[in-house]
Amino acid sequence: MIKTGIVCGGGLGTRLYPLTYATNKHLLPVYDKPMVYYPIQTLVNAGIKDVVIVTGGPHAGHYMQVLRDGKDLGLDHIYYSFQAQEGGISEAIACAEPYAGGKDVAVILGDNCTDADISKEVKEFKDGATIFLKRVDDPERFGVVKFAPERYPDDPELTVEEIVEKPSNPPSNFAVTGLYLYDKSVFDRIRNLKPSARGELEVTDLNNSYLKDGKLKWSTLEGYWRDCGTFETLLETSNYWRGLKGKER
Repeated sequence: MIKTGIVCGGGLGTRLYPLTYATNKHLLPVYDKPMVYYPIQTLVNAGIKDVVIVTGGPHAGHYMQVLRDGKDLGLDHIYYSFQAQEGGISEAIACAEPYAGGKDVAVILGDNCTDADISKEVKEFKDGATIFLKRVDDPERFGVVKFAPERYPDDPELTVEEIVEKPSNPPSNFAVTGLYLYDKSVFDRIRNLKPSARGELEVTDLNNSYLKDGKLKWSTLEGYWRDCGTFETLLETSNYWRGLKGKER
């Protein structure tokens, strides 16, 4: 079972200016909670109680004011790591290596809000990598999988042939969500990555390294999932959680 989670919470959040002039994107409110509470809760619900927050930029210190020691969120330990530059998701994952203890890790992006239960995958994880997929209406915004054979993955034994980053002509509408399970080889793999054309260590390249070695598995996220990287998805996600809370009353 994976015991350590990594939340990637850096970036400048330029698509959400002027809101992110004031604080880190992942600390913006999603209904009645800071955005980052949701990915942390996803990890806690899966049994992960040790979490590394990787952040950067001018508002990095705000995390400690909001999350403090993590106990109120159900964590046993919370660690903070600083990503000095905008070096990509894989570089952010590498920043957490000192806290991983040479063990397997679960990674979630700080703007991913989902009510999916990943506890089964976390508990049964053994080696390689597992990516979580979700059918979306706008796959060109994401890394997208091409299945072999080319058809929608009704059969869980279907394998991923390729992961394409933000394709203009998507091979499917199954997006790679910002939620990944990696074995302990992940940090060595990141060290072997080369920067992309935009100068970053891409998570798609990391996932493709596992795919090349025949060590990539996939699972679909059941339930609600959105990345809150735009004004539209931020509003939609807030309304979703508002609706859930209304049903609980």
